[in-house]
Amino acid sequence: MTPPAIGTSTPTFYTVREAAAILRVDPATLYRAIREDSFPAVKVRTRYVVPSRALDALIDQAQKTGGLVDPGKMARNRRTTREIERLAPEWQR
Repeated sequence: MTPPAIGTSTPTFYTVREAAAILRVDPATLYRAIREDSFPAVKVRTRYVVPSRALDALIDQAQKTGGLVDPGKMARNRRTTREIERLAPEWQR
């Protein structure tokens, strides 16, 4: 995948500082949420990056529901769904 040219498209990943600025929270708050597994991120060695799709999903859900969006709950639901899908073939035996 070729990265987008500077200034022409949305990046695939944001730094934590960039994501925090978009969300208008302190970077330390976002780092804490990531470490507590309450916010989606990818860890590359010692550095975290935030998928732009994760921010898009949060924004879309907030606009659709007009209410509180809990990224930690979204992450837990995704993990539970993946675990159920992983275990489902074992239950069918």
